Amino acid sequence: MSGAKLTYTQAGVDYSKIDPLKILAQQMARQTAPHAAAAGFPEVEASRGESAYVVDAGDFYLASITECLGTKALVADRVRALTGRTHYDSIAQDTLAMAINDLITVGARPVSVHAYWAVGGSDWFADDARMNDLAAGWKKTCDYAGVAWGGGETPSLSGVVAPDAIDLAASCVGVIRPKSRLCLGRRLAPGDAVVLLQSSGIHANGITLARKLADRLPEGYAARLPDGRAWGEALLDPTIIYSRVTETLFEEGLDLHYISNITGHGWRKIMRHPAELTYRITRLPPVPPVLRFMQERADLSLAEAYGSLNMGAGFALFLPEDQAGRAVAVARRHGIAACLAGRVETGPRRVLIEPLGVAYDAESLRLRG
Repeated sequence: MSGAKLTYTQAGVDYSKIDPLKILAQQMARQTAPHAAAAGFPEVEASRGESAYVVDAGDFYLASITECLGTKALVADRVRALTGRTHYDSIAQDTLAMAINDLITVGARPVSVHAYWAVGGSDWFADDARMNDLAAGWKKTCDYAGVAWGGGETPSLSGVVAPDAIDLAASCVGVIRPKSRLCLGRRLAPGDAVVLLQSSGIHANGITLARKLADRLPEGYAARLPDGRAWGEALLDPTIIYSRVTETLFEEGLDLHYISNITGHGWRKIMRHPAELTYRITRLPPVPPVLRFMQERADLSLAEAYGSLNMGAGFALFLPEDQAGRAVAVARRHGIAACLAGRVETGPRRVLIEPLGVAYDAESLRLRG
């Protein structure tokens, strides 16, 4: 064991302090909506508080999102000494996945992305291997997701970003056409199925906790998982991009009522929609070894682990129960395991994870102003 208990809050990420700013920003942002309307693109008000912002473009909707990677690049820099690889091709996929997986939750097809690569000093770009892996990985991910890489920004921010570090982010624009694809939970209702799609590992949320844990472990990132892999290497498995699954679901006519990207806040994100509904989970996907290791070594309770990490579920689909099997089959055709994990019920807004005896109430997830 690693010693003293280590929670996500102790690691430096306290959502009770972060979320109020998000709510304040939403309250201020809502007041700017008339500007979009004046330009001929009235906002879809129900998209505020969702994972992507939507405006009405007449015959179709436009959706947009900006997301950052977080601190996963710092793990790549440390693990490079163990593996001999920069891992920045995977880091590129992680960054784009943060934006693309949010964008598709509203029913959008991603069209273009822009890159934001801020470094602590221009010497970062002198590492040819790292730079080339980042650019090649970014392009490869764009090809996988079918999006155009429109451009970006590469500022050198000495004094803001740490020396020899990089802050990565991506913005993404998508189209919702036909407009019937718009997916904001208006039809979410009791009786709907909850289908969970597997994660590839930690994805890019919970990294701060992983970094703090690495500092406590005698072996650091070189600690071995039961399968023999180095824990640090497993942390760098790239985030799954789910856009091919959602595109196929829409193309095949499945009636998606809501979609949630399970990122920060863990399985609490299952109740992202503001409706007073209960989400009863009766079946769990396997927990990736990299996350089981973290839970055990940080001595996280089940409630802490599932409330902060994805614990094997990276994406949630909500649709009529008689279509759940088809949704699972579509995901598997794209090489992504999925399962019918539960159902939506009448009741207060909460998530009940029955096999674990864990519950999250509405107050544990406050994302809307």
